[in-house]
Amino acid sequence: MLALPDVLAAIILVALTAYVLFGGADFGGGAWDLLASGPRRTQQRDLIAHAIGPVWEANHVWLILAIVLLFTCFPKAFATIAISLHIPLTLMLIGIVLRGSAFVFQSYGGGGGRVFATASLVTPVLLGMCVGAVASGAVGTQGAGSREPFYQAYIGPWLTPFGFAVGLFALACFAFLAAVYLTLEARDAALQEDFRHRAIAAGAAVFAMAVIGLALFPQAPPVNDRVVALTAAAAIGAFWSLWRRRYRLARVAAAGEVTLILLGWGLAQHPYVLPPDLTIAGAAAPRITLELALIAVLGGAVVLFPSLYYLFKVFKAR
Repeated sequence: MLALPDVLAAIILVALTAYVLFGGADFGGGAWDLLASGPRRTQQRDLIAHAIGPVWEANHVWLILAIVLLFTCFPKAFATIAISLHIPLTLMLIGIVLRGSAFVFQSYGGGGGRVFATASLVTPVLLGMCVGAVASGAVGTQGAGSREPFYQAYIGPWLTPFGFAVGLFALACFAFLAAVYLTLEARDAALQEDFRHRAIAAGAAVFAMAVIGLALFPQAPPVNDRVVALTAAAAIGAFWSLWRRRYRLARVAAAGEVTLILLGWGLAQHPYVLPPDLTIAGAAAPRITLELALIAVLGGAVVLFPSLYYLFKVFKAR
């Protein structure tokens, strides 16, 4: 039976997964907005704006949930991450704000398209660099100390080849999800083909970056063989579905692939919240805090899930 800290840590991982599946696809859409090309580039950008418009703000609820649970339930880990990685986290926050405001201006004819697209490219890379720093063990209880030189304490943990590789991997995953989702959003067969080709290319990039990360960087955490096999099966299913133009099945397979990637990271890192020495149990808040947080999450879910279901039913149902 899972201990209470493990339950809360699992909820944080679920929230991060939901943010990647929904909010990450929005970032991927911004990347394809920047890379729109060919005779249908205007229609491509219109499709992206139409797909993102109704739901992009709601998708950030998952990131907010993960952050709130982290600083409430694991304050020591939150403090270490917020101090050691304050530079990329601040830049990522700026990117999120610029992207959102630029998208609103763009939607109402006020410009901002380049800002929206550029922020959509840079922000996932920064997020991946933060994840790489945590997964590699570069962020630890000593990394937040002011006794270390500035570069070693606040830049060295995340500005590494491995961190950059994870950042590009995150960008490839987001672009892959967006392209697969957009094949189903498109009503025009030619637009579906445009994003089908982009989805296949992005899926190949995800595979290439995964191989590079696991093969060239010893600091990558070891991933469970069963999770690797399931992820590979989901990836093959996604490619097969795209090849056969089974777009609804492709969306399920792509979402499953990315979910398994995040699950593999979580399992590889367990029982540490910040490897190599800060465990989930060691970073946990007092039990009463965890119990109240779990009650709040369960109570909030009663309101959140029906609301999100209704939102997607209104704006995403055919």
